[in-house]
Amino acid sequence: MIVVRAYSCDDLEAVAELMGELGYPASSTQMQKRMEAISSHPDYATLVAECEGEVVGMIGLRLTFGYEHDGHVVQITVLVVKAVFRGRGVGKELIRHAEKWAREKGAAAIVLTSGKRPEREAAHRFYRHMGFSVTGLRFSKKL
Repeated sequence: MIVVRAYSCDDLEAVAELMGELGYPASSTQMQKRMEAISSHPDYATLVAECEGEVVGMIGLRLTFGYEHDGHVVQITVLVVKAVFRGRGVGKELIRHAEKWAREKGAAAIVLTSGKRPEREAAHRFYRHMGFSVTGLRFSKKL
């Protein structure tokens, strides 16, 4: 059974591991600082998915405005499921809970960006399966 709930500080180690699995390794100290900042902001939410008491996935959400929509938009800032738990409905439950949160916030849309790399193709198929459509490309520049 998959349980989706709000992040708590007890989830810090699991979240750090998940971020590493996504390709963004961070120490516990780094993640603690990040999660404290994110958790203190009312327009952000972090949800975790548990299977038998183990945190196996997470989704990060940000309530914002978009120039292309009237009203609020929720951006999925991170979505990751442990590799051994993929294909078991964990991602679907995280998306469903994200959509519920977005509706409760009065958002007009929910959006995400994803890298255009071969290793992201399975994620792209998943997003399409969940009803997302491709609307553009993402560009990035480090400062």
